[in-house]
Amino acid sequence: MTSRTHDAFAFATLVTVAAFYPPQNMSVMTLIFAIIAADIGALIPDMDTAGNRLWELLPQGQKVGKVLRHIFFKHRTITHSIIGVFAIYKFLEWLLPKITNEAFVDSNVILASVMIGIFSHLLSDSLTEEGVPLLFPLRIAFGIPPIRKIRIKTGQWFENLVVFPGVWLYLLWFVSTHQLPLLAILRSLRS
Repeated sequence: MTSRTHDAFAFATLVTVAAFYPPQNMSVMTLIFAIIAADIGALIPDMDTAGNRLWELLPQGQKVGKVLRHIFFKHRTITHSIIGVFAIYKFLEWLLPKITNEAFVDSNVILASVMIGIFSHLLSDSLTEEGVPLLFPLRIAFGIPPIRKIRIKTGQWFENLVVFPGVWLYLLWFVSTHQLPLLAILRSLRS
């Protein structure tokens, strides 16, 4: 999937999870950072590519991306695996409380948002021909549906004209049918 599709999937997944598991006593800043965190989480698994949009956001990011590309050897290896997701989780679980001010931003909500973005990335990549190597270093790629020939080609017409708009249509439908829990979250925000 392309980065814009990953972003859309992450936002839709974040809204869906929030409707079913609403955060309690959340600040406006936490909400803003949670949305950004889900978007960043959606880009983290592709940090093994020099052209990742995440690198464009950082000073000297393209150079860092090129270095990481050589470390990972190729796309969709450890960053798309259970081991990689666990390592990212443990790193962020350690880092976020150290860099956030808990009086303004709940680092647990931010961590959950990043992980939602990562999981949405892996789910959307499982829809592509390449699948996802969840058991890396084993060379087994998992995909939905299991038959590779009927999965999506990344960046091609089906992703651009069906999947990407479909995610936004799903989000519109979901928000319209789950207004009450979503409004309850907005009403419970504190300054």
